[in-house]
Amino acid sequence: MKLKSKLKNIIEAVYNLPFIEKPLLQNPFGKKIWATKDKYLDLYYEAISLNDDLVKAFEKKYGFAINYEYWKELALHTQVVIKNESLNFFHGRILYSVLSKYLKDFRENDSISIFETGTARGFSSICMAKALIDMKANGFITTIDSIPHEKKIYWNCIDDNEGPKKRSELLVNWSNELERIIFLQGWTTTIISRVGLSRINFAFLDAQHTKENVLKEFMYVFERQKEGDIIVFDDVTKSLFPGVCDAVEIIEKNYPYQIEKINFSESRGYAIGKRFS
Repeated sequence: MKLKSKLKNIIEAVYNLPFIEKPLLQNPFGKKIWATKDKYLDLYYEAISLNDDLVKAFEKKYGFAINYEYWKELALHTQVVIKNESLNFFHGRILYSVLSKYLKDFRENDSISIFETGTARGFSSICMAKALIDMKANGFITTIDSIPHEKKIYWNCIDDNEGPKKRSELLVNWSNELERIIFLQGWTTTIISRVGLSRINFAFLDAQHTKENVLKEFMYVFERQKEGDIIVFDDVTKSLFPGVCDAVEIIEKNYPYQIEKINFSESRGYAIGKRFS
């Protein structure tokens, strides 16, 4: 066991060297179906039955709400998964509301540039693309994840019962939204410096949840934002992701962002940062 532990430490140390890149994920959710269609449907009905009064109040405050049936259908295919924690996909509604308000107030003639880390199955990207379409805004989303986009895999979702799919196939019913999204595969910590964005109007950070990685993602965005631009942080929950919370606190104290923190449950918190100078 000691030898195994030493070997593990050596491997981790090598992977953390700046000139060596970790191998990308090929089958991040395994090579078999996680559950039956009925099991996923049970989880879905349980999740959508959650009290959403706080979310409705948030939507009313921002003045925009995603179509409820649209949100539910998208969540069924991209957010209902087998996991230890209770399911909660309110962040799609938050992103839609915040981005829609930003687009309403946007006064520049340029195309909107949105940046996301942690694509997963594409739920949040599609919600943001929906906002672009509904607000008749020119713009696109660049999203990064270590998961491949054009490889047939199992996703730990209801669609797995139809066989392995590419992400593009998983999202085939949202073709108009897909036209607004650029999918990049890679580890955020290494690929972020290669992404050629000169401006980021709106960002959603939801990749690796350590303080160091969140701050690295933030600095990339900060250097490309102007007054009034927005960053949304996911999983700002001290008991589960202290690194994310520590990073948000550092940003609030040291950078020109007004932070609005939101907690819809004990296991899911968010922070919205609006740049003020």
